[in-house]
Amino acid sequence: MVRELSPAEFAAQRAAGGDAVLLDVREAWELEIARLEGSVHLPMAEVAERWSELDPGRAVVVLCRSGVRSLAVARFLEARGFGSVANLSGGILAWAHDLDPGLRTY
Repeated sequence: MVRELSPAEFAAQRAAGGDAVLLDVREAWELEIARLEGSVHLPMAEVAERWSELDPGRAVVVLCRSGVRSLAVARFLEARGFGSVANLSGGILAWAHDLDPGLRTY
């Protein structure tokens, strides 16, 4: 079962030195509107053919706009043996609401 991680929890882990990969599965046009620094972009449509580019031994937190696409990708990665996968609850919308009201949303 994929763990849910709030934006505040992820930000706290990152501030404490956590090195989880923040995997953004949104489309390129979505990143032009709002992008989180340090994220790795891998559009959801490409995950099935490119997931092997990721390190299954490293923690991965998956991000999308609202948390639906990212949950599907997190489940996909978990099924392929990734040991530490989490879904960023609420996606970029929750991040903007909870942590960065100046972040542009769509």
